[in-house]
Amino acid sequence: MPKKRSGGGLSPTQQAAKFLGVSVLSGAVLAGIALPAVGALGLAAKGSVESFDELPANLKTPPLSQRTTILDAKGGTLATVYSRDRTVVDLKDISPYMQKAIVAIEDARFYQHGAVDLKGILRALNRNAQTGGVAEGASTLTQQYVKNVFVEEAGDDPTKVAEATQQTLGRKIRELKYAIQVEEELGKKKILENYLNITFFGQQAYGVEAAAQRYFSKSAKDLKLQEAALLAGIVQSPSRYDPVNDEAEAVKRRNTVLQRMAEVGDISRAQADKAADKPLGLKVSKPKNGCITAVKGAGFFCDYVRAAFLSDPVFGKTKEARAKIWNQGGLTVRTTLDPQAQESVQQSVKDHVNQSDDVATAATIVEPGTGKILAMGQSRPYGFGKNETQINLSVDAAMGGGAGYQPGSTFKPIVAAAAIEGGMPPNKVYGSPYQMDYPTPVSTCEGGTWDEKGVPLENENESEVGPYDMKEATAKSVNTYYVEMISDIGICPVTEMAEKMGVERADGGKLAQAPSIALGTQEMSPLTMANGYATFASRGMYCTPIAIESITQRVGGKDKSLEVPKSTCSRAMSERTADTINTLLRGVVEDGTGQQAGLGGRPSAGKTGTTDERFAAWFVGYTPNMAGAVWVGDPAHKRKMQNITIGGVWHAKVFGGQVPGPIWRDMMSGALEGKEAPEFSLVDIPSSNTGDRDRGDGDGDRGGDGDNDNGNGDENGNNGNDNGGLFGGVVDGGTSTGADGGTSTGTDGGTTVPTPSFSIPEDFFQGQTNGNGSGGRD
Repeated sequence: MPKKRSGGGLSPTQQAAKFLGVSVLSGAVLAGIALPAVGALGLAAKGSVESFDELPANLKTPPLSQRTTILDAKGGTLATVYSRDRTVVDLKDISPYMQKAIVAIEDARFYQHGAVDLKGILRALNRNAQTGGVAEGASTLTQQYVKNVFVEEAGDDPTKVAEATQQTLGRKIRELKYAIQVEEELGKKKILENYLNITFFGQQAYGVEAAAQRYFSKSAKDLKLQEAALLAGIVQSPSRYDPVNDEAEAVKRRNTVLQRMAEVGDISRAQADKAADKPLGLKVSKPKNGCITAVKGAGFFCDYVRAAFLSDPVFGKTKEARAKIWNQGGLTVRTTLDPQAQESVQQSVKDHVNQSDDVATAATIVEPGTGKILAMGQSRPYGFGKNETQINLSVDAAMGGGAGYQPGSTFKPIVAAAAIEGGMPPNKVYGSPYQMDYPTPVSTCEGGTWDEKGVPLENENESEVGPYDMKEATAKSVNTYYVEMISDIGICPVTEMAEKMGVERADGGKLAQAPSIALGTQEMSPLTMANGYATFASRGMYCTPIAIESITQRVGGKDKSLEVPKSTCSRAMSERTADTINTLLRGVVEDGTGQQAGLGGRPSAGKTGTTDERFAAWFVGYTPNMAGAVWVGDPAHKRKMQNITIGGVWHAKVFGGQVPGPIWRDMMSGALEGKEAPEFSLVDIPSSNTGDRDRGDGDGDRGGDGDNDNGNGDENGNNGNDNGGLFGGVVDGGTSTGADGGTSTGTDGGTTVPTPSFSIPEDFFQGQTNGNGSGGRD
């Protein structure tokens, strides 16, 4: 191996190699200078470098990634997200000290030379030859800018980044050619402006404005001499000269920049010495990025906005195209989130359920008739720590949620709507025995049938024996009544009505064609249920949920509006059908199981739901101008809500009207404060003369404490007067569907679920059935 001579010089072999490298580079550079403005081919192998006619036009105004700001409906900032933290500013908004400092240290002859500085190249070659290494670079500020453009376009793709920064002759020549074009078409001031906006200053700060905010918590236009010198010095090696982690090295580098500024005449020697004596004066603003920074507990809503953008073809034909726009940033996204409603949801959640509780709650409010999501919150905050999660418990799996939860009896109004829309009178009477087998066969869609014989179900207690009409059966949540109803009208009208109302499975699967759907056995999300009930509130008009009102994109120093998806509204049922359901459900919050959810003098309606074995409890309700859903349960579906403390309050058994109901009441009260209180359009439902049987219906496992928690029935429901008024309990047993849409029963009439052969994260599945039969109680 060749050695250096004893005098420290290079060996003959090294000198030959050095001479050869210098000659090749010099020739390439000089040839690059001589290239014509258009039509020239590359210097290397034919076709290795594009002609000038093929140069990317965006080198003139590269699409710089910037921060995106997400706003609420009133214009308040919810969160700032970015792929690269950058705010593009004009040159006039950058301190003159900063402009002079970056030129002095990176390219002192910037204003004297063209795209390539031949004098600088020769000086660098001479110095590097003397030192035997690379002591000085020869790239001009324009060449550095071109290189940064390619790095920026590479984004986070490590392969493309490597290609943009590889030390090859071909890349250097390509940079030279682009630099020539940029110099001719942009001019010095625009190149300097672009360079200061694109370059990386460390600490996640891209561009001088972000750097000024990060290190000094001020704008770039306000940078003082010593501050500008510090930032200019960082550019060469952001990690080595990081002032946050190595103050001594940063000070030395800053002073080098000050000395260089004095040498080129930008400042006096006295100014340089005075600035060098000053401390760094850092006032660091920590990087804040992503939905975890959202205020008002809106982290999950922020994530939903991102998911909505990435999934909607309005923003790009492919997922990759949409992701590129989102990552490029520079967006101002105005959302539908109402700050008053959001604050009310978060306060109510905090008041009733603790972050550390065994179970969690999720709540969502939407606006009937528009589909606007007004609020979204949950008791387990957005984060990565204990009792925190990144799973949005309010939404479907495809939008960042989990597998959902059985809605229980809150699904029954959808069955009633399908029946009434098909012509069934609202005083329809069924025998409704205490116990029965599912009737067979039951018609399904596309001419099929469900025909599983010998599948039993029963009401909550033996005292619940018909005949019942729809009003009383709905009030008491009589399971056998609703199963007789769906057996009569068929399953297809119910699944079709659910589809028209946007009520779908949280896992994205199809609703199973099984009669047990009447009892709310198929997992759904709070947003789905809130928006479905909004259809009742808007007198039968369903509107798809939306979270984005408008988007403005900053491009090339100008703002342009992007097209955003609009809510699509369609009639799901007649006004008469919706008015009938509203009449049936208004009684719940007046004197039924949902009394604790009542809003005082403001008209409201809703339905409670508690699933078998109390894995989930619900209240879904609405006024004519807001609809909301509250779910309480264990997202991992392991903790039954029996003998449990929630929000500091002990419960023997949890019911929909007892825990979710008050959460709904408080969140809706705050959200609606100061807003109009319109009336429902109610209908007269004639009595069927079946008699008003007050049998002391208990709402629990065959009795026990009812949903209003004001009676103590015994094991058979005797003497319990919780539900002796309007709304009683729903069965302990029943049926639920498996993946094949069939029905199976366990000891509690629950679903048989195959045991996974792989490990599932605790918080991944929400509300997955497991011996959870009827789904609904209340």
